[in-house]
Amino acid sequence: MNDTSLGVLPESSPREEARDESEAVSSPDAPGAGAALAADDLRCRVEAILTVAETPVEPPALAAALQVSADEAQAALDALRADYDGEGPGPRRGFELRRVGGGWRLYVRRDYDLAVTAFVSGRRRARLSQAALETLAVIAYKQPVTRGQVAAIRAVNVDSVVHTLLAHGLITELFADEETGAINYGTTDLLLTKLGIDSLDQLPKIGPLLDDGAQGFDDELR
Repeated sequence: MNDTSLGVLPESSPREEARDESEAVSSPDAPGAGAALAADDLRCRVEAILTVAETPVEPPALAAALQVSADEAQAALDALRADYDGEGPGPRRGFELRRVGGGWRLYVRRDYDLAVTAFVSGRRRARLSQAALETLAVIAYKQPVTRGQVAAIRAVNVDSVVHTLLAHGLITELFADEETGAINYGTTDLLLTKLGIDSLDQLPKIGPLLDDGAQGFDDELR
């Protein structure tokens, strides 16, 4: 009577055991392996979206874009926030993930404001382009105003120009709209200093015969 008939399986060779163990680890069906990779990939995708988002991003919007549940999107946001804050194995980052205006957005950590200010100050020597001057004028006269409203007035995309004005310290983010999450911009004291005036009330009046765009402005953009 052989061993197999007694219910005793024949011993596997060391080579066969190593091959079986390797297949178990690398198999996409291995318990937990697929879920871990999916979670890491989801966090990377969410992070990529946050780096280019112009307004606070809400979990439902992330869920729709990435075809996951809102809970999964929120879990990825929470994991990224904890990672940036140094709650995991890595160090605390120079930026943070904040909840603002009903969504989430990346911001420079306040501890490093001076470093960023010093860097930005060194880039202020370049002259403003005509497009930047026109955009600055719209913001100065219409503030608080969103990027979309400025773009509607100028009939062109103003994303890069707004970034330039922010880098020069001539405009700043005032607040996020409660309904849309869109950032409202306004001018800074630096602009007043550059113009040699004490307040925005001293800005030149728009010609009385020129349409300043005020008529129907709010109705069209709300």
